[in-house]
Amino acid sequence: MAQSDTPQAAALPTVTVRAGSEADTSPVRASVAAERQRLARVPGGTHLVEPQKETRLATLRDALDYQPGIVIQDFFGGTDQPRLSIRGSGIQSNPVNRGVLLLQDGLPLNEADGSFIIGLVEPRNAALVSVRRGANTLSPGATTLGGELDFQSLTGVDGRGQVRAEAGSFGRQGLQAAVGTRGEQWDARLSVSGDRFDGYRRHSASQRDAVHANIGFLGDGGFENRTYFSWTDLAFQIPTVIPKDRIASNPRGVMGDGATPQDQLLNVYKRDPRREATQWRLANRSRWGSEALRQEVGVYWQDTEDLFNNQTHYTVSGTRTTGAQWQASGRPAGEAGPLGWRTALAWSRSSMERDLFATSPANGTRLQRFGAYDLTANNLQALAGADWRVAPQWTLVGHLQWSRQSRDAASRTAGAGLDQQWTFATPKVGVNWNLTPATRWWANLSRSHEAPTFWEILGATVAPNSPATASSELIRLSMQRATTTEMGGQGRWGDGTGAVQWTAAVYRSQVAGELISTTDANGIKVGTYNYAGGTRHQGVEAGLSGSWPLATGALDWRGSWTYSDLRFKGGEYAGKRIAGVPRHLLNAEVLWRVGDWRLGPNLRWMPTSTPTDHANTAGAEQDAYALLGVKLEWRNGPWTAYLQAENVTDRRYASSYAVRNRATAAQPGYLPGLGRSVAAGMSYQF
Repeated sequence: MAQSDTPQAAALPTVTVRAGSEADTSPVRASVAAERQRLARVPGGTHLVEPQKETRLATLRDALDYQPGIVIQDFFGGTDQPRLSIRGSGIQSNPVNRGVLLLQDGLPLNEADGSFIIGLVEPRNAALVSVRRGANTLSPGATTLGGELDFQSLTGVDGRGQVRAEAGSFGRQGLQAAVGTRGEQWDARLSVSGDRFDGYRRHSASQRDAVHANIGFLGDGGFENRTYFSWTDLAFQIPTVIPKDRIASNPRGVMGDGATPQDQLLNVYKRDPRREATQWRLANRSRWGSEALRQEVGVYWQDTEDLFNNQTHYTVSGTRTTGAQWQASGRPAGEAGPLGWRTALAWSRSSMERDLFATSPANGTRLQRFGAYDLTANNLQALAGADWRVAPQWTLVGHLQWSRQSRDAASRTAGAGLDQQWTFATPKVGVNWNLTPATRWWANLSRSHEAPTFWEILGATVAPNSPATASSELIRLSMQRATTTEMGGQGRWGDGTGAVQWTAAVYRSQVAGELISTTDANGIKVGTYNYAGGTRHQGVEAGLSGSWPLATGALDWRGSWTYSDLRFKGGEYAGKRIAGVPRHLLNAEVLWRVGDWRLGPNLRWMPTSTPTDHANTAGAEQDAYALLGVKLEWRNGPWTAYLQAENVTDRRYASSYAVRNRATAAQPGYLPGLGRSVAAGMSYQF
């Protein structure tokens, strides 16, 4: 929902969710009101998402749709790896795995090199998602252009439990069961979930099984502690890209369905591209103190096993990540005082073993190993900040982050090595103007830095028709740096049930050394480099939501508009658009509410074409599209049910694509989006 962070909200249907309620404070996790208050102090684009208000939560899109500034481009439509981008950050990575810091309960989910596997996120276990776009971050480890998303878990305070089931087109099945309990000073919750999807396209099945558990303790003197455990097993087939003309003629097909030499060279059935990842995670957070001085300590450990076959070679990684984080904050004169401060320290380390194997074009099995590397990423970061109310309606906010990051790589077979280290500061200064109790305006100036991940530093070259000549290399890269200016506001128009919530932000980022990853003529990644000519990211992020009373019931509506103008300033592609991000992306929904029922249409609209290559080749663009959906919801006490149809006109379109320096429509480069589909589900809270 395009939500404001103001305390009041437009009238919405009754939802039996106790997450974040004022009466039931969950140890360590902030309540909805407290998180909104914290975000309201940030002079920049933020918003708070409450996923449990959505009837369907099968995918990350279900949780984050209708949110301004968040661009999600589906790959295969299941529990795979959608492309997530904020302000164009990380859109060039392939597989999509950097540019935004993902947090689980305030602690990083990313590995220490900045990479992540987005399919490991379980939206059904999130009570809140705190979105802090751009430099409007709150954690000491966030330094990238895209910002951070904090998925805050449901706990035993949020109810005794829940059962949620879903079934839909193309073999989609989902089941989640959770149970919670609480005592006088403790609570616990266990969630088990499983998803299966046969896939719209051939060779696009996916599955995910997950277990999430946490136990919280409330001690004497305001001491709070919570321990988290999770296990996730993710696997999905990759149907890969096809030429543009097949989007209309055979959107469910893959390379190998035709008789052309290209089909035989890139035969998906024989090469069996896929990804399998398993992650174990253990974390603990403690918090204590008062308004005058509050401290928090968090530690985490995660072990990730990842196998990724991209058609021509396997990347097999084993990663062990550990981290710790300390934060302290205070308002010496209490909540009404004019001055607040915060400081933080963070450390993280990842040790990776990564092996590269050529893929057999005959049966997809592993051939010879052509690379074996030990990879180590270390981060040490500090933050100090303050906010000062200089006048009743005006607050100055500033913070300074200092970081030392290293990315060290060594071959276990060839003796080659590459050690890189960067030390930098990312300052920010901003101002909040609280024009009225319901309206806030802001402006800020900030710096951001992003180091390359090992997916960029370690390169592989494998010709599809010559796996025996496969080779690997270590690539020396610079940091991507940016200076960003931002202005915007959020608030409420009107009062009562007809109030309209709004938010809007305008930003402009001047980027130096942007990390650009490209693919070859077959849609396979070939390398990453720092663009020397400078780039510019600018755009608008706007959202509206509300409820209009009618003679019978009401109309609940929401919508968002994300405008992105990303261009090369100089160099080879001077004046061209950076490929990868749609210029306009609009999402809207209108639901007629009568009693326990809501019914209405929704729209996902990309009104203009998007370049798929940096040369902006005519004819190779991702064409504009509009997807119409319909939703029927029923809520009655602890029961919820829905029936949802997507792409009801069966529009044939490209949901995403491979990014190249130069492309043609005849090259395999496009991922067809899902056709017409229907899903139904039911949940019960007890």
